[in-house]
Amino acid sequence: MRAGVMAAMLAGLLLAVAPAVARADGGPLFRVDYANPGITPAHWTLTLNPDGSGHFHSQRGNAPQADPPVLEAPDVDRDVQLSAAFAQHVFMEAQAQAHLARDCESHMKVAFQGWKKITYTGPEGEWSCEFNYSRDKELQALGDRLVAAASTILEGARLESLLQHDRLGLDQETQFMLEASNDGRLVQICAIRSILERLAADEEVMDRVRKRAKQLLARADK
Repeated sequence: MRAGVMAAMLAGLLLAVAPAVARADGGPLFRVDYANPGITPAHWTLTLNPDGSGHFHSQRGNAPQADPPVLEAPDVDRDVQLSAAFAQHVFMEAQAQAHLARDCESHMKVAFQGWKKITYTGPEGEWSCEFNYSRDKELQALGDRLVAAASTILEGARLESLLQHDRLGLDQETQFMLEASNDGRLVQICAIRSILERLAADEEVMDRVRKRAKQLLARADK
């Protein structure tokens, strides 16, 4: 399937599954919808308030199972708490982009990174844009940070599954998480504070898993 056709299909999917963003009290609200049928989960949505509170929902989709099989993160549908500083940066960038009111997709022939639809609703009205890759460096960086925050939430759900079904798997997973939090693939560790606190206090998991959980917790407030 040609890349342009795939992008159009995914854009249509996001338009179909993403209802208008609104808050009952009329305050500002931010939402990002992500779609990539080649990975799991194939679709997720993160909604944020200015104080960092929000909601996260993911759906696995129909991507093939890994070979050899791995324990995947389950579908997630829960309230989340990100840092106020992160949320404020997101809202500032969304408001800046809203004033520009232009196409945010580069239309360049670049590797497919996942289709992102960003929607901002505030006193000024509603603004949204969709992109795989944006020429605007700040917007592209915002998309990367949002994907990294979502990845952290998904990692938290995966840790919960591993704790219940495969405690030995926590060793490799927590090592990956430390490395990924070092290079920016995971951000907003505060969003998974509860599962990390459980691991840090659980004497039935490996000592090095508890140690890594404590190291990650130390980054939760940064």
